[in-house]
This record gives sequence, C-alpha cells and structure tokens, in this order.
Amino acid sequence: MAPPFTEPHIEPSPRRVRVLFGGVYVVDTTDAKYVQKPYYPYYYFHSKDLPKQYLQKPSSSVATGDNVDEKTYDLVVGSKRAESAVTEFTGNGDLAGLIRVNFSAPDAWFEEDQEIYVHPKDPYKRVDVLPSSRHVRIEYAGVELANTRRPRLLFETSLRVRTYIPLVDCKVELLEPSELTTQCPYKGIANYYTVRLPTGKVVENVVWWYRTPQLECAEIKGCVAFYDEKVDVWVDGVKVEKP
Repeated sequence: MAPPFTEPHIEPSPRRVRVLFGGVYVVDTTDAKYVQKPYYPYYYFHSKDLPKQYLQKPSSSVATGDNVDEKTYDLVVGSKRAESAVTEFTGNGDLAGLIRVNFSAPDAWFEEDQEIYVHPKDPYKRVDVLPSSRHVRIEYAGVELANTRRPRLLFETSLRVRTYIPLVDCKVELLEPSELTTQCPYKGIANYYTVRLPTGKVVENVVWWYRTPQLECAEIKGCVAFYDEKVDVWVDGVKVEKP
C-alpha cells in the first residue's frame, strides 16, 4: 500500500520515543508504532508503555463502527493535567490494544535524543532543497518585494514547491518582524515578516523564514519564502497562476 493511506497503516518504529509531560517521561519505549491515516503519521503505543498512574477520568466507551471502541483519559502528572489527551483503543480492530497521545498535549516529544515537532516525520516523505538559476520576481499590488536569480527550491513530497529567496535579494525595508511562529517537523521553527507597502498598506505574515532550519533543510538558512497564494510571482518572465 502506497501513501496517502486510506486505511490505518501500522508498522513498527525502530526509534526510541519519549513523551515528556510535567517533568516526567510518561512514555519511554523502543516499541512504538507508526500509524499513517491518511496524510500524517502518528505515534501509537502499547498500553503498557504509558503507566495507568498518569491516566485519570476515563470517559464512556465510544463505538466507531469499525469494530473499535475508544476510551479517552486525562493525562495527569502532579498538578498538571491535559484533558482528554489520551485515547485507548479496544475492540477487534487493527488499533485494538494501542493508545494515542495527542501530540500537542505533552511538553515535548523525542525520537532518540532529538526533539520533534508537530508530528513524527513521515518515513514515506522526503524534502529536498535544490539551488536554482531561475529568475524569480515577486510583487504585491505592483510593488516589487523580491528579485533573484539564485533561489533555492524546496521540494516536499505531496506539497507544492516553495521558493526560498536570499534575504539580500528582498526589499528588506518593507519587511517588519511578526510575533507569529509555526513549527514544521522537517524544517523547524518558522518566524514571520509582515509587509508594509509604501502606501501604508499592511500584509500580515506573508513571508516566513527559519533562523535555525533542521539539518535536511539547512540550505534555506538566510532565505525567506513568500506565500505564492497571496503575492504575484514571475518565473523567468512568466507570471505564475495563483493556486
């Protein structure tokens, strides 16, 4: 079966996985399962890998219609509680006997000694950053924001190509730091810029960049990307249609 998976696809993970919550590793196992359904992988664990002492207030079982029942629990360590953060799967389905921890509930997740973000990296996905000599020009409302002949193109399986432009090839005087940050399991923590046009018009969070990108995307350091969906882009003199 090839991704994207329409049914839960379960396979063992060879990595040590730890889940940190309230100063305690509530999960520390080398027996985690990758579960793909359908676009992003999640880590599921055997019930033994999350001690019952950290689970409280089970809800009523909920039948899903797939020979699987689900029970939800609060994750509790001392005075710290994450409500409905843990789901236990029972019944006769493929997930029976496994539990899932909502990825956003714990303080941190680790594969071996490396922190991971958003969700586990997909073993069926790859990310490549390639230098290019294409001529890329970006405008908004007729104002040029960037002009480069040395972009770096980021190819990520199943997603649109993103163009990263050296900051020195951008009109940096039009960029204002934003407080927004987002996370990506492949690229790291993104910071954003807002564009302020000479007319005074503000276009919020239309540019992003990575101060310390993950190793596999190290080539985008010092570059920024514009939301192609929100700006006008020309590549080698040809205007690119917005998606």
